Amino acid sequence: MSTGARAVFTVSSLTETLKAVVEDRFPMVWVEGEISNFKVYASGHAYFTLKDATAQLRSILFRNRARRIRFEPGDGLHVLAMGSVEVYPQRGEYQLVVELLEPRGLGALQLAFEQLKARLAAEGLFDDARKRALPRFPKRIGIVTSPSGAAIRDMLRVIGRRFGELAIVLAPCRVQGDVAAEEIAQGIRDLNALGDVDVIIVGRGGGSLEDLWAFNEEAVARAIAGSKVPIISAVGHEVDVTIADFVADLRAPTPSAAAELVVREKHAIVESVADLAHRLRRAMGRRLEHERHRMEALTTRRVLADPARPLRDLHRRVDDVRARLHRAMDAHLRHVAHRVALATAGLRSGSPRARLARDRHRFGELDARLRREAVRSVDTGHARLRTLTGRLDSLSPLAVLARGYSLTRTRDGAVVRRAGDVRVGDEVEVLVSEGRLDCRVTATTEKTE
Repeated sequence: MSTGARAVFTVSSLTETLKAVVEDRFPMVWVEGEISNFKVYASGHAYFTLKDATAQLRSILFRNRARRIRFEPGDGLHVLAMGSVEVYPQRGEYQLVVELLEPRGLGALQLAFEQLKARLAAEGLFDDARKRALPRFPKRIGIVTSPSGAAIRDMLRVIGRRFGELAIVLAPCRVQGDVAAEEIAQGIRDLNALGDVDVIIVGRGGGSLEDLWAFNEEAVARAIAGSKVPIISAVGHEVDVTIADFVADLRAPTPSAAAELVVREKHAIVESVADLAHRLRRAMGRRLEHERHRMEALTTRRVLADPARPLRDLHRRVDDVRARLHRAMDAHLRHVAHRVALATAGLRSGSPRARLARDRHRFGELDARLRREAVRSVDTGHARLRTLTGRLDSLSPLAVLARGYSLTRTRDGAVVRRAGDVRVGDEVEVLVSEGRLDCRVTATTEKTE
């Protein structure tokens, strides 16, 4: 609105004008900067600031756009952001609404690969200690791959050539695209649920990083780590490396190599069994020959020529052992009798009647000692009392008064020691041996040298 020649905008009208200008001018732009204050709210929307050395720009990444970003944004990451500049009237701020986010200097997929690899390694999913050995002779093999790809044809050809009688269980899935990772993970879980699969091969043929990306997803890594059945990862060519390769119990450079690793060649097994059978027959022949010689040697021994001799020797040993047993029993009985005699003497000396007699005698001695000590203590107390009484009498003021002395005190009880302690006219009391004199001071004379 205008007032005279002056144009006056309300806050809302000015903001709407700026909003139209800014949003029309920058409908879609690329902005380079460093992420700071990155925070994801419960709604799934992420708020952060893009900054450089001299300025900063508030930015927002809505949840539906964030799902399409492969890597994890975070503070300090240098990125390229594409989006539209919009004005937020409620706060009077402009912000970048991000549609696409890419790391600066490193591809988004490569960064996501490194981030997930570091996180799973920190959890211990790549540790060699959790890797399991493949079964030596699997009966049933599970394969998680595309049913129409070259990988399944290569693996079936190799397995059929090496050991065609083996059972194959295929968990068909897509190995490329947005839903491929979840289908691969579900295939692993389905084969585990069967319970009779001995080993699982997860793989596909080669391709670009984008083509192989399903095998870099966290869902596939978690499914492999949680499998109860050993898993071989066979993704791409020998130079291709995925997260699944690090988590699996064994990595094969190609699907065909995986089939060769898990299935031993039937002809080699047959030859090995035949060789073992031949070696077993030779070992058994040698053992039989050894036992035959041993039996012939035994037949020449005297124990077989005179079977009764060992029994006679045993009879003599039994008689000898019986005599030793009797001697030992007699010695033991004598020892026991001696111990019984000692115990009987001990019981007699420790009987209550004997202890009572000893205690009565001891009580008499203690009573006599107590009486003597009591008489001695009383006599000593009397003598000490007489001594103390004599000392008290010699120190008593009454005894001094009885010898003709007197004690003079003022009315308040103070003892008069000098003539200067009273004045003429003061009333005093004079204590003598038998009584008290109430007097009045008529004159005082100080002692002279």
